[in-house]
Amino acid sequence: MRTLVLLALAGLGAQLVDGSLGMAYGVTSTTLLLAMGTNPAAASATVHLAEIGTTLMSGASHWRFGNVDRKVVARIGVPGAVGSFLGATVLSRLSTELAEPAMSLILLGLGLYVMSRFTFRGLPKDRLGKPLRRRFLTPLGLVAGFLDATGGGGWGPVGTPALLASGRMEPRKVIGSVDTSEFLVALAASLGFLLSLGSQGLKWPWVLAFLLGGMVAAPLAAWLVRLLPPRVLGSAVGGVIVVTNIRTLLRSDWVAAPDALSTLVYVVLYAAWAAAVTHSVRAHRRERAAGAPVAEREPAAA
Repeated sequence: MRTLVLLALAGLGAQLVDGSLGMAYGVTSTTLLLAMGTNPAAASATVHLAEIGTTLMSGASHWRFGNVDRKVVARIGVPGAVGSFLGATVLSRLSTELAEPAMSLILLGLGLYVMSRFTFRGLPKDRLGKPLRRRFLTPLGLVAGFLDATGGGGWGPVGTPALLASGRMEPRKVIGSVDTSEFLVALAASLGFLLSLGSQGLKWPWVLAFLLGGMVAAPLAAWLVRLLPPRVLGSAVGGVIVVTNIRTLLRSDWVAAPDALSTLVYVVLYAAWAAAVTHSVRAHRRERAAGAPVAEREPAAA
C-alpha cells in the first residue's frame, strides 16, 4: 500500500511538472520505476498505459484554458503515434541486460537536453505566429514518438523545445499542444507493448496509482502553465533525470564504477545541478526586472 501511495504522489508530481512544462512525466516516472528494479519494457509500458488517462485529462484541461493549436496536434500527433508504436515493438524485443543501461543512456541524454535547454537558451520572438509546416512536424513527431517509447519518455523533451525553438508558437500553446497530442502517442505505444508483451511484467495497481495521481494534477498544471517560469522548472527537472540515470549507469555492468569514483561523480553532478538552477533563477529575475518579454512570462500575459 505504501508503494502505491508513493507512486500516486510521484505521478501527481510528474504530471504537475509535465502539464506546466510540456515534458518530464514519462522520463521522470520511468526513471523511478527503473530505480525500483522494474523491467525496462514493463516500466515504459506501465507509464504509457497510465498516460492514456493522464494525457486525455491534460489535453482536455489545456483545451479548456485555450492552450491548444488543433492543427499542430494533428500534424505532430499522428506521426508521433506511428513512431511510438515502432519504438514499443523494438524495446519489447531487447534483453533486460541490454535494455536497462540503453534506456538510461537515452534518459540521460534527454535529461541533459532538458536542463541545458532551459538553463541557457531563450525563445526567439521574430517568428511568433508563423505557421509550422508538415515537413518539420512529421519527422519531429516520428523521432519524438520513437524515443518516447524506447526511452520511457521523450515526447515532451524532444517536441516541446523544438517547437519553442521554432519561435512560431506561444509557449502556453506549445505546452498545451504537445500534451494534447501525447494522448495519441501513449495510446499507440501501449498498443505496441500489449501486442508484444501481453501483460508480462505489468503491475496494474501501479498503472492505476500513476493514473490517479496524474489525473488529479492535470487540471492544476494546465492552469499553472500561465504562472510558473518554465526555465527554472526545466533546470530542476533535468537535474533529477540526469542524477538518477547516472546512478543507474554507474551501477550497471557496462560501467561497474568503484565507490570512490561514483562519489566524485555525484559531487560534480550536484554542484552542476545547483549552479544550473541558480543561473536559471537569476536569469529569470533579471529579465523580469528589466521588463523584457521572456518565454516564461508570456503565458501570464496571454
